[in-house]
Amino acid sequence: MAFIPTEYLPFVYVPIILVITWLLARLTSLLIASVMRSSNPQVVLGARRLGALVVWLVGGIAAIQELGISPLIALLFIALFGLAAILGLRPVLENFGSRYFADVYSPFKVGDTIRVGAETGKVIEINAMTTVLLTEADTLVSLPNALFMREVVTNLSPQAWKELTIPLAVPSVVDLPAFESELLKSLTKLRLRLDKRFPPVLTTRARGPQSTDLMLTVMIRRPEERDAILADVHARISDTLGRFTGRASRRANAGESSAAP
Repeated sequence: MAFIPTEYLPFVYVPIILVITWLLARLTSLLIASVMRSSNPQVVLGARRLGALVVWLVGGIAAIQELGISPLIALLFIALFGLAAILGLRPVLENFGSRYFADVYSPFKVGDTIRVGAETGKVIEINAMTTVLLTEADTLVSLPNALFMREVVTNLSPQAWKELTIPLAVPSVVDLPAFESELLKSLTKLRLRLDKRFPPVLTTRARGPQSTDLMLTVMIRRPEERDAILADVHARISDTLGRFTGRASRRANAGESSAAP
């Protein structure tokens, strides 16, 4: 790069740093997905995003430093902005975060009768901020989602232990009907460990431009096998989703290659 004036070198290095950062972020995301293949898909998705964000943060600081700007200034602004946002939005973040973890780990769903602290009722709604119960007195009780992370929750519905509900997000590039068919076919290998009266069911919760949120429901036969079956189901979801995502990526790359002059 001897032919490039020294004062223009940062404008050459910065795009290179950003491209390398993008590649490392993708590699980190794939590595996390591979390591956590037996975990809940929602948790894996959050971990992948967090890993990519950390890589981008490091790469961004390197790019800023290459431009001659002190990275300490950028870190200071990021820290101050983050602290102010956390303090200002603490109640909202607590309830929103608790809703996310409750969606993954809490053993209840809409329609179940639960007891939380002094409140007992039927769950009629679970939104981003609260869970709404209908009590025996025919009154509505709205409980902050953060409460479920601090209190013991008792599911009073008969044989609630039988049902496993697993949320998952399927990227919009994936052929959804084919994905559902292959996943349910894969789950037939667990039929001896599931209640044969209730086959696995996939329901659509929400559709967005980037992904479709689904809920997989399976009914187990023995409570002592709950954790083992859950891990097996997560692995099958991860494998199936990985295959379909890989196919979609290859089709996209093939389309770009054929469109290139």
